[in-house]
Amino acid sequence: MRLADFSVLSCGVLLNAFAQLWLKAATRVTGPLVASDAGLMSKALTLLGVPSLWYALTAYGLSVIVWVVGLSRVPVSQAYPLLSLGYVLNIGLAWWLFGEVPNAQRVVGVGVIIVGVVLVARS
Repeated sequence: MRLADFSVLSCGVLLNAFAQLWLKAATRVTGPLVASDAGLMSKALTLLGVPSLWYALTAYGLSVIVWVVGLSRVPVSQAYPLLSLGYVLNIGLAWWLFGEVPNAQRVVGVGVIIVGVVLVARS
């Protein structure tokens, strides 16, 4: 995979990962969204007013555009595994931003993901 193609795909992965983090930040404002909760509609309306929700949706939209550009250059069987790098990025950022401490099993899993992505990218 060429560096330029890897860069485009990585940008798509970053946008997708940041979208997840912004969604989490938005739900920290409302608390858990539970279907049986009588205040669900109120929470949903509150969520619509949280800027990080809109950042997340914008990042998702941009990630789709960037990903399509990347897929136009690289076989999908080579590109798709790169999405797994979002797991790697999110575990570290969730720890730093939200205090979500990863356990040993998650850390080992992230290591396996990194090895797998390197193998696929080099193929």
